[in-house]
Amino acid sequence: MQTALAILQKYWKHDQFRSLQNEIIDTVISGKDALAILPTGGGKSICFQVPALMQEGICLVISPLVALMKDQVANLQARDIKAIALTGGIRNDEMINLLDNCQFGNYKFLYLSPERLQSDWILDRIKNLPINLIAIDEAHCVSQWGHDFRPAYLKISDLKKHFQKVPFLALTATATTKVKEDIIKETGLENPTVFQKSFARENIAYMVIETEDKLYKMEQILKKNPQPSIVYVRNRRACIAISSQLKSLGFKATFYHGGLSPKEKETNMSMWMQEQVQVMVATNAFGMGIDKANVKTVIHIQLPDNIENYYQESGRAGRDGERGFAVLLTNPSDNIQAENQFLLNLPDKTFLNSVFVKLCNYFQIAYGEGINEQFNFNLNQFCLKYNFPTLKTYNAIQFLDRQGVISLSQEFSEKISLQFLIPSKEVIRYNSLHPHDEEIILTILRTYPGIYEMQTAVNFDLIAKKSNHKSSEVEAVFFKLKEKGIINYNAKNNDTSILFNEIREDDRTINRIAKYLERQNQLKKEQLHSVLNYINEKKRCKNQIILNYFGEQTDSACGICSYCIGNKKTILNSKSATKLLLQLLQTESLNSREIQERTQLDTETVIKVLQELLEQEKIILKANNNYTIFI
Repeated sequence: MQTALAILQKYWKHDQFRSLQNEIIDTVISGKDALAILPTGGGKSICFQVPALMQEGICLVISPLVALMKDQVANLQARDIKAIALTGGIRNDEMINLLDNCQFGNYKFLYLSPERLQSDWILDRIKNLPINLIAIDEAHCVSQWGHDFRPAYLKISDLKKHFQKVPFLALTATATTKVKEDIIKETGLENPTVFQKSFARENIAYMVIETEDKLYKMEQILKKNPQPSIVYVRNRRACIAISSQLKSLGFKATFYHGGLSPKEKETNMSMWMQEQVQVMVATNAFGMGIDKANVKTVIHIQLPDNIENYYQESGRAGRDGERGFAVLLTNPSDNIQAENQFLLNLPDKTFLNSVFVKLCNYFQIAYGEGINEQFNFNLNQFCLKYNFPTLKTYNAIQFLDRQGVISLSQEFSEKISLQFLIPSKEVIRYNSLHPHDEEIILTILRTYPGIYEMQTAVNFDLIAKKSNHKSSEVEAVFFKLKEKGIINYNAKNNDTSILFNEIREDDRTINRIAKYLERQNQLKKEQLHSVLNYINEKKRCKNQIILNYFGEQTDSACGICSYCIGNKKTILNSKSATKLLLQLLQTESLNSREIQERTQLDTETVIKVLQELLEQEKIILKANNNYTIFI
């Protein structure tokens, strides 16, 4: 058996493990169960990938995120390690072939979603595989008090009956004390060794900054810290808008969201990784597999959904050990918007039922039918048709996804279909005249035998792989054949699809999952209040608030967060500040931002003094929002 370090050096080119990785690997190699709580950037995947490669057999990896599974499989394959992911939308015959490959093809990793375990025939096939380790990624999903609960995770404990001698390794980046207890209980871990890093990131300064002009404050921060930065926003529209605004201010910026094509994602990511641009403006789709050590600043310009997500996203700063900044920009209206918009958009049982019924009607699914059917989906068109509020509807559909009723895919894809329009003998003749195209054409014909009779959906990447050509070469052949009238070729961009995992049962379906909806809504309210407490608490260290949230107690202040720095500053007393402002306004009229820049006073002091001077009628506010001496 090769040593863990030899495997690490061979495939990952690292000479040493990160903290706790080696200990976790030793535990599972010895056949014991373990729970690993390693914050973002802690290298969780290495903890199951290395021990799996040290032994004969295959590692079963359970993960809820299609994009994460694909990302890890691609990374393994790039290292010449055989891995497969059973994601949604794969037909049963394809699934059988993939499982045959796992059984007879010397594969080392099989990734699948927890929902797949609910299919008895898949479970039967898995029971016959030479499993050497079962890794449960995103293990917090098993807890009803976790930030991303999925009932299908509760089925994982059933695997213990079939794999009693196989070690289980549960992994997550964030877990409160209650969630940690739930993970151990609900996954059936037997006397697990618990490995947990402190949630403290001593080199990250958590800054909560109140400002009326978030763009201006962002400009100041990014100019002061010109190193690689990430700006997190809530939606795709904001991604593009903020990126454009930053460019207009002279910054080199790009953006990243789930609706970009793989090529666009790769291009934008590469520009940022290679530091051709300073700023990546992104939704939470950006993050998986991102390991850029020298990110200086992570800025959130809108409130995060919960502390767990905020901790993970902000933790992408300062991985090189240098000082990093996690900045949350806020203003008073954020509180009101969060309370109103967020809570109003939580779906109740009645609304959820209505969305599900209309969703089935929209795709013309009859009662008792629909299982394994997949459809392209446009949320805005759906909401327009039935007069549903968009965000509330999205939350309802996302809930149905997490309960396993449907699978919602939001990855960009290009649906390609084609049909040959000329007889087979003419195709043979074309091949003889164009030998460079022959291998690609023959691959299409061998892979899709009915392509002469009907318009057939084809897998672009599969054709490229089987014919041993680049994707660009395959695409060029497609266009050439279309121009010559040899094929009918259609390509349609699509970034959302819905796969129905169950038959349509309307009330029966919704009644079964309604109890989880009530708990989820209650949890989301509590999580929102935790976020509001984080930004509004003025008398505690921000680092302490985060650590306490995760059950870590500490009496020491970090010394570098916005609260700690505010305490250290020598703030001019009100009398001195008043004198300074009056002297400044004697010479010219200024707005509040200009006053703050000239005096270097903090925002709170400037606003307080201006209000006092207005009340005393010593200054007036002009129509252009400039302050001047009252004469």
